[in-house]
Amino acid sequence: MAQLSCARPSLSLPVSIRKQSAASLSPWLSHTGVRRRRRLPMPVSAVAVEMPPPTLAEPEAEKERFDWLDQWYPIGPICDLDPRAPHGRTVLGLDIVAWFDGGEWRVVDDACPHRLAPLSEGRVDDKGRLQCAYHGWCFDGSGSCQFIPQAPALGPPVHKNKKACVAPYPSVVQNNILWFYPRTEPEYRDVLQRKQPPYFPDLDNPSFETIYGTRDFLYGYDFLVENLMDPAHVPYAHKGIVPPFQFDKEHGGPIKMKIEEANINGFLSIQDENWGQFRFTAPCTLHRSEMPIESLEKRKKQPEGMMVFLCVPVSPGRSRLIWAFPRSVNAWPEKIIPRWLHHLVSNAVLDSDLYLLHIEERKFAVAGLDNWHKACYVPTSSDNMTITFRNWFRKYCEHQIGWATPVVNQLPPTPSKDQLMERYWSHVMQCTSCTAALKWMRALEVGLQVASVAVVGFLAVSKGKIVTSVVQRAAVVAVAVLCFAASRWLANFIEKAFYFQDYVHAYQ
Repeated sequence: MAQLSCARPSLSLPVSIRKQSAASLSPWLSHTGVRRRRRLPMPVSAVAVEMPPPTLAEPEAEKERFDWLDQWYPIGPICDLDPRAPHGRTVLGLDIVAWFDGGEWRVVDDACPHRLAPLSEGRVDDKGRLQCAYHGWCFDGSGSCQFIPQAPALGPPVHKNKKACVAPYPSVVQNNILWFYPRTEPEYRDVLQRKQPPYFPDLDNPSFETIYGTRDFLYGYDFLVENLMDPAHVPYAHKGIVPPFQFDKEHGGPIKMKIEEANINGFLSIQDENWGQFRFTAPCTLHRSEMPIESLEKRKKQPEGMMVFLCVPVSPGRSRLIWAFPRSVNAWPEKIIPRWLHHLVSNAVLDSDLYLLHIEERKFAVAGLDNWHKACYVPTSSDNMTITFRNWFRKYCEHQIGWATPVVNQLPPTPSKDQLMERYWSHVMQCTSCTAALKWMRALEVGLQVASVAVVGFLAVSKGKIVTSVVQRAAVVAVAVLCFAASRWLANFIEKAFYFQDYVHAYQ
């Protein structure tokens, strides 16, 4: 009975909220200055190219519906989860907290049953229990309350009351990533025996070097997935960031795509040899692998690589990307380059189209996702993956994410560009490597400033007794100037690398 009491009560989302139309967004849109524009009717031929002719509606009983709650969702790479502290996340509208109890990672609701304070702001005590920072209540991995400091020692065991426990979620570590299942009912406690998270053998292969990362975005899950499925935007949206993307503005070309195995669980896209093949496993996983190499000699010379993208729906207008890039590279530079340096490049790539996607989502809200095929002109095969995903989202989800809690599908207001593209809260605070790099760079910046002041002070105190010649004094002054200049350069580098760096496409 105690396990039953720890389960989160099921919260069904009202139909009126889940099927909120674009018209309900008009008050917010008028507040932000976005106006509706009457769109000219598109030619029939153009629509026919984009989408197949509409088919008769299927009977309601025969329609397949994607179950968003019967899935595993990633919380984050283990390398970025400090076992000494709890970690709060929002996934599918749920506020959850993960912590290490000394034996395994646990996931529960991020709300203390006492006064609903966030448990993610608490601490892990010396017994591996999650302690609320507000009044000190302690919980074990099953969600049971183990200690209430305010309860008399000889009084009734109020901590054993069913109202004192917090709802636990099934969780598992796979491929060095922590996953959780968003159901708390007792019948789902052993769900891992029936359904497992996606598994990628190369991520556990010791001969591969894998780079993990996490980034939060102020645009929705479907736009995150759609963007990752669009290789045609790479030479334009990411121009000038890294050498492979430094193309001329007219250097784009056709990309042949063939879609296979399309069903409720996802689809496979086989593309040109340069792009490899992509597999979308609903709802989170987009896996890119290179085309098979037939020759053994070529296999030895050409390094193998793959990309795993895990797209997490956070809340309306918010999403999270967790990535893993394993490569079979034996060259020593790949092994000594720190992870935070890889993240500088990754964040620059992600920043370069972030603003585009944020604005695009709001324009789609005006047009209505049901009319996306009328609002957009997608005549080439390079858009096949995008079209297939949008068809999947329409057919099996009705353009709606099955949030685990009641939410209003209204997009949050558009912040300023520096807030939209900030890196500190969206990435650095979730990355142990970048946090450590920022810490020692800040210390180095302060050290350089102190050194410059100390050198000038030394020159003033010596009064020509130690530094006698003009050349020596000039050298000491030069050292002070160099230390100060280095501290200013480092401060500018820190700002752009870990906080905010604008990307202006016109100047790339």
